[in-house]
Amino acid sequence: MPSALDRAGQIEQAWRRERPDLDPSAVGIVTRIWHLAKIFSDERRTLLAAEDIDPASMDLLGALRRSGSPYALTTRELARQTLVTPAAVSQRLTRAEQRGWVTREPGEHRAVLVRLTDSGQRRVDDIVGRIFQREAELLAGISSAQRSVLARELRRLLHSLDDDRAGQPLPGVGSQV
Repeated sequence: MPSALDRAGQIEQAWRRERPDLDPSAVGIVTRIWHLAKIFSDERRTLLAAEDIDPASMDLLGALRRSGSPYALTTRELARQTLVTPAAVSQRLTRAEQRGWVTREPGEHRAVLVRLTDSGQRRVDDIVGRIFQREAELLAGISSAQRSVLARELRRLLHSLDDDRAGQPLPGVGSQV
């Protein structure tokens, strides 16, 4: 069975053989990105499951923690940052509130302000540390300089796709930290 990392090259070669009139070079990039996304997503989900937190809750806590002190955002801001509907934010908040990780309070202009509790901050800080450590391990096969180049080129590709989408942001993939 071919390695997932070699599979993209084999698929590209097969298409070159079967359809020499087409340029399948994108397969070598896109298929590898899909494979990498699956690996990173599976690793993150496994880590989160071991920590007894679902990706949606981690996404919520991460958005609050990244917001800076006092670690509070309106539900509207949370929906925008996490790329989900207000109804989805409400469901996530209910779960996080039940676990003591967030509180809701009235904000200005009838807004609801969501605040990260001390318990929620400790929880997200611990898990983010584990995530960053594991993802650094997964990237250990390439040097720091190669990581910088890869990050720059992926950012360039994302910006070009965003430009092609007339400024519409690309949807989130997996959970964010």
